[in-house]
Amino acid sequence: MFTIDAHLDLSMNALEWNRDLTKNVGDINKREEGLTDKPDRSLATVSLPELRNGNIGLVVATQIARYVAPDNHLPGWHSPEQAWAQTQGQLAWYKAMEDAGEMFQVNNLETLENHLSNWHNEENVAKRPIGYILSLEGADSFITVNHLEKAWLNGLRAVGPAHYGPGRYSQGTDATGKMTAMGHELLKEMERLNIILDATHLCDDSFWDALSRFNGHVWASHNNCRALVNHNRQYSDEQIKELISRGAVIGGALDAWMMVPNWKRGISKPKEMNCGLAVMINHIDHICQLAGNANHVGIGSDLDGAFGKEQCPYDLETIADLQKIPDLFRQKGYTETDVENLMHGNWLRFLRKAWA
Repeated sequence: MFTIDAHLDLSMNALEWNRDLTKNVGDINKREEGLTDKPDRSLATVSLPELRNGNIGLVVATQIARYVAPDNHLPGWHSPEQAWAQTQGQLAWYKAMEDAGEMFQVNNLETLENHLSNWHNEENVAKRPIGYILSLEGADSFITVNHLEKAWLNGLRAVGPAHYGPGRYSQGTDATGKMTAMGHELLKEMERLNIILDATHLCDDSFWDALSRFNGHVWASHNNCRALVNHNRQYSDEQIKELISRGAVIGGALDAWMMVPNWKRGISKPKEMNCGLAVMINHIDHICQLAGNANHVGIGSDLDGAFGKEQCPYDLETIADLQKIPDLFRQKGYTETDVENLMHGNWLRFLRKAWA
């Protein structure tokens, strides 16, 4: 089934993990044998050929570069200018993939419909370019609010103001507090440019602050449910209901610690924790029960988002295994229309409305 994945850190993997994503996953992992600089070496699940094998023809692909103040011990860049430069290198990689015929940027209704038509009409799977919608995860790299328009001109269509920790524009996972004055100006500019607000990673205070001020289109590209795994990274039922009321789509994530309770990074193992793809379906089902329908759920896998097979469902070898999800959703009693909406329909409806 045609599938949309609303969150993949492709350029981060290409530049910071030094992975040639035009290769098969097996070749990427073989080249990493013996490397220990990253926790997921030789455990990658994502590459462009595997996206094609899984009929994952459209993705939301990120730029990501965090600024860290002197008292912030998270990994990141020591100035906004350095963070901006990193995102521009990531943009250059996407453009290089376009030039090579590997990817195609989708940034409005016309390019969306053209890409869908070309994907379905190209019989040679190897020749299908992966459609990508450019998103920024964490806004710290905007040196000024005016840099948002520069990014929009290069195709940026969604922004998550926060990532982990405190930020220049907003507070993220494991932090507290409302958005900053610059963050409020950023929301106004996003609304003017019709840029989608990605509510993922906003801490509770910033979440409610942002949604009270922003009148544009909102989604949550990769988020699970606090009711099932109690952590501030997840959404409470109250937050999920607010997103549903705003017409949002929420993408289920496949990072194991967000899927099952009591996961210990570097210690827990997916099989031992019974962390399979069906667990993500439980999170999806919880959102559907709150909504009373299956119109607000999708996939935002976050696969290879600084983790690999050591920290994702045990029944997933590569991202192509997202094709196991439809049967798992059917087993929950969902209709074929519901399944199609989960795999692609809800994201497409959202985009067509946002870009109309």
